[in-house]
Amino acid sequence: MVYSYYPGCTLKNKAKDLDHYARVSAKALGFELEEISEWQCCGGVYPLGSDEIATKLSSVRALNDAKEKGQELVTLCSGCHHVIKRVNDDMKHVADIRTKANNYMQLDEPYAGETNVLHYLEVLRDRVGFDVLKQKVTNPLKGKKIGAYYGCLLLRPGKVMAFDNPENPKIMEDFIRAIGAEPVIYPYRNECCGGYISLKDNELAAGMCRKIEDSAAGFGADMLITACPLCMYNLNKNNNGTLPVYYFTELLAEALGVKGE
Repeated sequence: MVYSYYPGCTLKNKAKDLDHYARVSAKALGFELEEISEWQCCGGVYPLGSDEIATKLSSVRALNDAKEKGQELVTLCSGCHHVIKRVNDDMKHVADIRTKANNYMQLDEPYAGETNVLHYLEVLRDRVGFDVLKQKVTNPLKGKKIGAYYGCLLLRPGKVMAFDNPENPKIMEDFIRAIGAEPVIYPYRNECCGGYISLKDNELAAGMCRKIEDSAAGFGADMLITACPLCMYNLNKNNNGTLPVYYFTELLAEALGVKGE
């Protein structure tokens, strides 16, 4: 299976590990990530202005590119996934945005939200299957107690993202079981790490991160995993050595025996 792949800006610089381990793991699991040519930054934040069009156009270009290839669009960064999924929902359901975006882009055929957007974790769950993933594991991570950190962007708004139950998600815990480790369920796994607040009020963000990591450690976690480069930055910056934080793709590659590739 070949998927259109939108890596996003951060995966080309600060989060290269998230991208690299995803690619080598995809090969081991038998699917291909075909990076979209000439993709542009998604903007990083979904614009809340109802009449905001310009900052949504890069997402529409990526979505239309996948549509023209007849492929589903896969993302990795939680921020990129959030923006692109919500813009796609706009193109499906908000006629004014759809009309203005298509008029500006002058596509051969108007785009109306036809592309299916998947996060890499959804590919593992819904296309590969966690049972198949478990069979492909050559180096099960036995003995490791891992806390899944979801953060905000993958889960909310729940009806639009349709990723998992926003109050009680389980996709990352099921992933952890599939790679042979033990998931640790703790109260703060889907609470905000502070996000961009860290740019304005670092102490506030630091306090939010400490609550997350103290909660996970208190329930027995040895480490945390995330899919979000911003969450990774905030948690690592403010953890005071409490818990190591990894991208989920790194542990996937380790379990599949391809981490060194």
